[in-house]
This record gives sequence, C-alpha cells and structure tokens, in this order.
Amino acid sequence: MKIAIGGDHASPDLKKFIVDYLKKEGYEVEDFGTHSTESVDYPDFGHRVASSVYYKDSDLGIVICGSGNGINMSVNKWLYVRSALCWKPEIAELARQHNDANVLALPARFLTLAEGLDIVKIFLNTEFEGGRHQKRIDKIVP
Repeated sequence: MKIAIGGDHASPDLKKFIVDYLKKEGYEVEDFGTHSTESVDYPDFGHRVASSVYYKDSDLGIVICGSGNGINMSVNKWLYVRSALCWKPEIAELARQHNDANVLALPARFLTLAEGLDIVKIFLNTEFEGGRHQKRIDKIVP
C-alpha cells in the first residue's frame, strides 16, 4: 500500500514520526514535505497529497497542519477525495467505516506523537463498511 503524506511548518515532527513508522511497517511512502518549521502555505502540500490520491498514485493520504482545518479544507476541494479531520482514534475509525475517507487530516498542535500514530494506525487498518453508507458517499459528489 502506498501512502502520500504532506504538511506545513507545524507538521515536521509528527510527520517524520509517522513516516518512520510507515516505512518500518512496509508501507511505500511518498513524502511531499515540508521538512522544516519555516513558514509555508499548507495548501501547497495538501494539494500534492490530494493529487496523488485523486490520480491513484497513492492508495491513501495523510495531511497535517497546526489545527488540521486548513489543510483538510484544501484537500477536500478535490473531486472524489474525502479527507477527515481526526483528533481521536474513534473518529478515524468512523471516517473509514462510514465515510470511506481516503485522506486523514491531523492537527499537529493538538496531538502528541503517540496520539497521532494511534489515529494513523486505526485509519489504515479500518475498512469501509459499504452498504447503506455507500449511497451517502455517492451523494457527496452530485
């Protein structure tokens, strides 16, 4: 499975922690940056991840910014990209089960490294339930 990941200047520590874990677990990772705490614009990195998911170059994506909101909004501008802002494992689980989220958005300034990684693990290991949820997914894009 290939995971696209990217984030702004609030993300480097959490992003590196997640990337290291993913590689150790055998995931292929496309890291779109940033790798610095120097101020950058989150849409630049979110759009790279969204593009990778949209064009199916990656199976899933992870985006990170300070609150998670800005980068999540940017990613959700892409057709058929469903990004979910998750700050608890339970929300990540429901985002996959009920919404077939294909991008996980994380709020770097509100999570510990361990909390962020727990959310990633749940997101990556939860399947979409389909059924009644599929008709709702179909209504997201008219």
